[in-house]
Amino acid sequence: MKKRVQSSGSFSGLEDFFVLTRISEQQGAPRHAQGPELSRGTNSWKPAAKRIRSLAIGYSLFAVSCLLAISIGLADDTEVPSMKRRQQGILTGMPFMANLASRTFVDDLGRKIYLATAPTRIVSLAPSVTEILFALDLDEAVVGVTQFCDYPVAAQAKPKIGASFPNVEAIVALRPDLVVGQQGFIRADVLAKLEQLKIPTFIMDAKSLEDILSQIQTMGRMVGRPAIANALASALRRRISVIKERTQNIPKVRLLYVLNSDPLMTVGASSFIHQVLELAGGQNIAASAVLPYPRYNMEAVLKQDPEVLVFPIGTAEGIPDSEQARWRQWSTLSAVKHGGYVRIPSVLLDRQGPRIVDGLEFLAKSLHPQIFSEGTGS
Repeated sequence: MKKRVQSSGSFSGLEDFFVLTRISEQQGAPRHAQGPELSRGTNSWKPAAKRIRSLAIGYSLFAVSCLLAISIGLADDTEVPSMKRRQQGILTGMPFMANLASRTFVDDLGRKIYLATAPTRIVSLAPSVTEILFALDLDEAVVGVTQFCDYPVAAQAKPKIGASFPNVEAIVALRPDLVVGQQGFIRADVLAKLEQLKIPTFIMDAKSLEDILSQIQTMGRMVGRPAIANALASALRRRISVIKERTQNIPKVRLLYVLNSDPLMTVGASSFIHQVLELAGGQNIAASAVLPYPRYNMEAVLKQDPEVLVFPIGTAEGIPDSEQARWRQWSTLSAVKHGGYVRIPSVLLDRQGPRIVDGLEFLAKSLHPQIFSEGTGS
C-alpha cells in the first residue's frame, strides 16, 4: 500500500495514517481507539472518602485559625476590632483553594495536570502545537520541537526532540516544565514514561473547528497568556462567521477531499476537515462515512459524481502532480470534465492550529469565487 510520506508534520489527527498507519491497518476501528489507554477504575467509596478528607482539612484549618485568634486576642486590648480581622483571616484558605482549581487542566485524554505557575520551558510534540505556542508570543518559552515543526520560521531553529516518535531522553535533557502534544503524535509508551518522570504532559485532539479555538484559549490559560489567546480565538471566530454567513444560503458544491490516492482515502463527518469543507460551501460526498479518515470506493465516487476534487499539496506532503493527473482517466466525472480541481496547501487544512481559518477562507474563495470577488468584500 502506498502511503504519503510524512515530512512536514502537517497532520495531527492524520498522523494516525501517514505516520503511524493506524487507520489503514485497523479497519473499522476509530482512530482514538488506538490511542493511549489511560482510563482508571473507580470505586463508589472514593467520592465519600474525598468529602471526608475535605471536611477534616476544613475543620483543621478552622481549629488552627481559632487558636491563633485566641492567642492574639489575649495580647490585644481591643477585642472587637481584632476579632473582625480574625474572622476574615479564617477564610484565607478559600482563595488559595480556588487558585488550585484554576491551575488544574484536563486534556483531551481525560488526564488532569496541575501547574503551580505558568511554564517557562515548553516542549512541543506536534507542528500544530508549535504554531499555537508561537501565536501566543511564546518564542522564548519553547525549548524543543519536532523535526516537522517548520512554521513559523523561528521554530526551525529550536532544538529537535525527534520526528514522528519523540525521543524521551532528548525531552528530559531540555528540562521542560510542560510538554504539549497531539494524540496521533505520541505513543502510549512515551506518554507513560513522561508520566513516570513526573513531567506535566498535555495532549490535545480536536474534533471540530471550535475545539481548535478552545484549545488555543486553554493553552493561553496554561502558559499565562489568557488575554492574547482570547483575542486570537475571538478574531478567528469572527472570520469563521463571515465565511459561514456568505456560504450558508448558496448552492453547495459536491466535492471529494483526496487525502490519499493509493489507496483512495478521504475525510468523514467525524473529522474537523469535514466541517471546514462544509463551512466553505462544499458538500462532502463522504459525509456518511463512519471513520474520520476512511478508505473510499471508486465506484462510490463515480456514482456521487463530485463537481470538485480537492487536493492537499506541499513540497513534500500532499498529492503529487503525477497522482493528480491520474484522475483524468475518470473522464465521466463532472470534476474531470469541467476541470474542477482545487489545490490547497496541506499545512493550512491539516494542522489543528490558528492557520486552519486561513485554510477555510482559501477553500471558500476557491469554491465560490463569485461571492468573494473584488467589490463584494473578502
